[in-house]
Amino acid sequence: MPQVVMINSNNKVNSIFFRNIFNLVLSIIVFFCISIKKSEALPHEWVGVPKSEYGEQLWDRKSIKRNEDGSVRVLSKFIPKSKSEITKDILYTMDINCFEKSFRDVDVSIDEANSNFNDLANWQDPNGDTLILGVIGQVCRVEN
Repeated sequence: MPQVVMINSNNKVNSIFFRNIFNLVLSIIVFFCISIKKSEALPHEWVGVPKSEYGEQLWDRKSIKRNEDGSVRVLSKFIPKSKSEITKDILYTMDINCFEKSFRDVDVSIDEANSNFNDLANWQDPNGDTLILGVIGQVCRVEN
C-alpha cells in the first residue's frame, strides 16, 4: 500500500513568502549600494583654457575648494594633442596660490580612483606654460 504524505500547505506558503521577502530585501540593499557608489562619483563641469601646441587643459568648476592656507585646490585634466597608450588623459589635483601665481601638483593620476595626495609638494612657478597660466588665471578669477 502506498504511503500518503500530507504536506502542510501553510508551511509551503510560509516558505515561499519568506523566500520572496528575503529576495526583495536583498535586491533593495544591492540597489542602494549601487546608487551610493554612483553618487560618490560626482559629475564634473569641465572648463577649458586656450589650447597649446601640446594639447589642452581643462579644470573642473565643481571641484574648487579653498585650503586653510588661502590657496585654492582644483581638479584639472591635461589632454595631449596626440594620444596613445602611453599618453592618456592625465588628471592633476592642483593647489593654486592666486597672489603669487604659483601652483603645486598634489596628485597626478590617470583616474580619480587611484588618488595619492602629497600635501608636501613644492610650489612652482608656471615658467610661461600657457596651459597652467590659463588654469591659474581662470580659477583665481572665479574664486576671488
